[in-house]
Amino acid sequence: MTKLINGACRAIEAIIALALAVMVVLVFGNVVLRYGFNSGITVSEEVSRWMFVWLIFLGAIVALKEGAHLGTDMLVSRLGLRGKKTCAFIGHILMLYITWLFLDGSWSQVKINREVFAPVTGSSVAMFYAAGVVFSLVSGALLLRSFWLIVTGQLSENELVMVKESEEESELEELKHRLAQQDLGNDVSVGKKS
Repeated sequence: MTKLINGACRAIEAIIALALAVMVVLVFGNVVLRYGFNSGITVSEEVSRWMFVWLIFLGAIVALKEGAHLGTDMLVSRLGLRGKKTCAFIGHILMLYITWLFLDGSWSQVKINREVFAPVTGSSVAMFYAAGVVFSLVSGALLLRSFWLIVTGQLSENELVMVKESEEESELEELKHRLAQQDLGNDVSVGKKS
């Protein structure tokens, strides 16, 4: 199951990279054409905006899988195993509920906008709101899997703290760990020389 999820996330990351590249080409190309040749790509703004929305929602799926959404663990990290499990359980119940609300709202918007068409591309505006549906379904599945791991006790105590304070703090912790490893290596080599 983990290999399948990792493979799907790699595919999503490839789609995100492709969407970002297309957005850059469309927007930059449109700017060059507008100011250099007094013309432009008519669909550039609309397609770029839609791709940006999809890029954000797909990126949120990958971030959820990686546990990369920022949060604070000031309280949870100080709790014992039982407290961490309880917080993870309650947190997942709340996240699943919010994901359900998001799915319900996105699906309602898809149904409402099925017959509404974008002014430039002529595409159904439901495609714009479908990003929320895809996000809700995939993130809901990831949350259910994680919830199952919590309920069955398959997560270690460290894995129960499911947030990262900040990128800088994790980099600092990694640097401290490497420095400690180097100090251990230096102590061993000094002991051998003596």
